[in-house]
Formats: sequence, C-alpha cells, structure tokens
Amino acid sequence: MKITKDEKAHFEEHGYVIIRKLFSEEEINHLSDKARNDHQMAQAATAMDDGKGNAVRLSLWNHPGEGIYGMFARCKKLVDRVEDLLGGEVYHYHSKMVLKDAKVGGAWAWHQDYGYWYQNGLLFPDLCSVMIAVDKATRENGCLQVIDGSHKMGRVNHILSGDQAGADMERVNEVLKVREKIYCEMDPGDALFFHSNLLHASDENKSENSRWSMICCYNKATNNPFKESHHPSYTKLNKVEDRRILEVAKNTDLDEQVKFANLKEDKSARSLGQ
Repeated sequence: MKITKDEKAHFEEHGYVIIRKLFSEEEINHLSDKARNDHQMAQAATAMDDGKGNAVRLSLWNHPGEGIYGMFARCKKLVDRVEDLLGGEVYHYHSKMVLKDAKVGGAWAWHQDYGYWYQNGLLFPDLCSVMIAVDKATRENGCLQVIDGSHKMGRVNHILSGDQAGADMERVNEVLKVREKIYCEMDPGDALFFHSNLLHASDENKSENSRWSMICCYNKATNNPFKESHHPSYTKLNKVEDRRILEVAKNTDLDEQVKFANLKEDKSARSLGQ
C-alpha cells in the first residue's frame, strides 16, 4: 500500500509519478461500465469549450459516496499513497470524470490546479490529484502532458480563454526551453499522481478512441481552507479496504449516492479539465 522510496523521490523531483496497474482489469471494467451507463452523470456533464470551438465533457462531485466511485476514491491502495506523498492525513477535495470522446474531445490549456484552488482559500499547495485511466491514454487520443519539474516554479498567473483559464504562456514557453514535456501514456488501471503546481495540458482527441479518466483530488488535512468555497473544507475521509471496490461493483441494488455539482455555478470550474 505504501509508496516506495524511489516513487516518492520521483514525485518530489519531477512533480508526478505513474503507478502502473494500480487497479485491476476487472476493477476498471466495472468503473467503465458504471460511468458509461450512468444517466445521472450524463445529465450532469458539462461541456467546457477549449477556446477553439471544441469541448470536453466532465462531471464533478465533492463527496465520494458509497458506490463504486467512492470506493475508488476511498480505497487504501490509492489514499495511502497520496498520504505518503503529501506527508500526512488527506481528505477528499473532489472527484471528476473527464469524458474526452472520440473525434470531438477538446484540448485543455496549460494550467496548474493550484492556480485556481488558491482562490478557494487554500494557503498552501499541499494537494495531489490522481488520474485513473479508464480508457487507454495515448498521444493520439489526447493523453495528459506534464512539464517535468514545473511544480517548483510556484503558482503561475492564469488567463481566461473560452471556458478555461490557462497559465501565463510567456512563462510556459520559457519553462519548456529548460524542462521536458512528458506525454503520460497510460493503460486502463494505471494511475498518475501529480502535484497541484505541476503544469499540465492535453491535446484534442482526433482519434477513433475515447479517452475517459477519473480524477480524484485530495487536500492535506492541515491545509484546511480559511474561507468557504464550492469544494469542501476538511471532512474526515473514511478509507476502505481495496476489496470493497469489487464488492460494491457487484451490488447492483446499491445507490451511488453521489451529488453532482453544477459546474456553471462553480467558480473554480475552469480548473477541472485535464
């Protein structure tokens, strides 16, 4: 369950680490089936314009719930690793399903998550996001790109374009001269853990294959926001044993119990895309 010494060192130096096959094929198949047949999620999905007329759909919820989404976000093999990386207790900040569909999935501009979450009253960038590959993520279908080590730049100013706010491109272009751009290609079940100040983006999906992913975001318990926002203040996260993913997935009578957010009213919604 623990992050290895090498994995933690990679996260601290580069701002991210990929854990391959964190989730089994069976676990991911259940998550994919649930998401693709979730009418409530489909109705709640919001299309975010990339400034070029393309859009990515996504759905977001603040509290993990008792269904399969919650079991993924609360399972020990994921949360324990986040706590190892951040060095202490964390709580669930929000989760989202990014629905980057074949041929029509738009791009996401270079941005930092903390570039937006800072506005929510968070004093420190003590947050970590975990992108779980539901579909295979490749360069062709718009996998996540990161700028290696860019989390060490600190928070960068962001400028609105379309429905998204991107990082100041003068700084992005300069850091790309001295730091490598990494394409985070992943197989279903792989998980990318990345720092809230890591610059990341993705291209539009021009391929025949969808690129869906679930992203779980966590805030360190000691980083409780000093003001209320659309995302929760410290809320005790009740971790679950990993086996609960399949136990819950096979219980078809279980209500998901997730309340999806209205992204048009969410002031930090422009930080949600990947």
